[in-house]
Amino acid sequence: METISRSAPEKKPARRFKITSIEVLCAILLIAILGQSWLQQVFDVPALRTGSTVFVAVCVQALPFLVLGVLISGAIAAFVPARVLEKVLPRRAGAAVGVAGLAGVALPGCECASVPVARRLMGQGVAPAAALTFLLAAPAVNPVVLVATAVAFPGNPEMVFARFAGSLATAMVMGWLWAKWGKLDWIAERALRRLPEVRHGSRWKTFAETARGDLVEAGGFLVLGAMIAATMNVLVPAKWFGVLGEQIVLGVLVMAVLAVVLALCSEADAFVAASLTAMPLLPKLVFLVVGPAIDVKLFALQTGTFGKSFALRFAPVTFVVALSCAVISGVLILGGGA
Repeated sequence: METISRSAPEKKPARRFKITSIEVLCAILLIAILGQSWLQQVFDVPALRTGSTVFVAVCVQALPFLVLGVLISGAIAAFVPARVLEKVLPRRAGAAVGVAGLAGVALPGCECASVPVARRLMGQGVAPAAALTFLLAAPAVNPVVLVATAVAFPGNPEMVFARFAGSLATAMVMGWLWAKWGKLDWIAERALRRLPEVRHGSRWKTFAETARGDLVEAGGFLVLGAMIAATMNVLVPAKWFGVLGEQIVLGVLVMAVLAVVLALCSEADAFVAASLTAMPLLPKLVFLVVGPAIDVKLFALQTGTFGKSFALRFAPVTFVVALSCAVISGVLILGGGA
């Protein structure tokens, strides 16, 4: 009897289960629900109760604006081709900077999303000065951020106008400075390559992935910012902020550095600033203008996207310009913000 040899079926490699931030979040929520009574006993301390109240208040107030912002950001990435902005921008770099700054009002997104958008604009042939102006304007002067600021400061509507003026001035001044003195060889060659357009059939997938990624990343910064705000309210004596308020120059510098270090999302930072009740308005305004312009996460993103040579030049100048524009708009609109 003739035997027929058959090769054994090839085994497919076992699919590894990848743990993402969503699974971690669900696990934390499940543990919190199951251990609710134990957690209540552990956190039944006046200081912890105060901190948890501040934490929840910041998150609950900021979350709707964060969700709206990432949905709009996802829609822009999927349905608004970069060539649309290329067509409406003037060819002259100086005029293009002004149009790009105002385009940030109509095309919102968080600062994390604005970096790849700026890279896409450069890849489509948009002048770097205009792309960098849009990078700074979009996360700072869009309607979502301005409405969030109005909600966070209900008794001080002038904060909205001061933030708008300071942030728009920062974006446009940086754009004009780059148009005059910037050099293309400071930007990594990979950032100037033409990027492929999103295919028609994959737009909804791009929308979902972009919105989900931005929400997870920005949501993490929101939680971190809320935790820091709660910790500062509990551990830092109120008289310390009072001292900073009395020494306005020191308060402005401290809040500017704090904005760089905390690296909050622009759609949530107003609620963190508003929670520091002992601080005057001017240092809070500096915090809101400097943060979306330059912080540690933006420096890392710019280094990875545009290159180290670019980031080491662009970040320090942006910090100085943002600080100056915030102080000038604060003095003119807030009257010093005392």
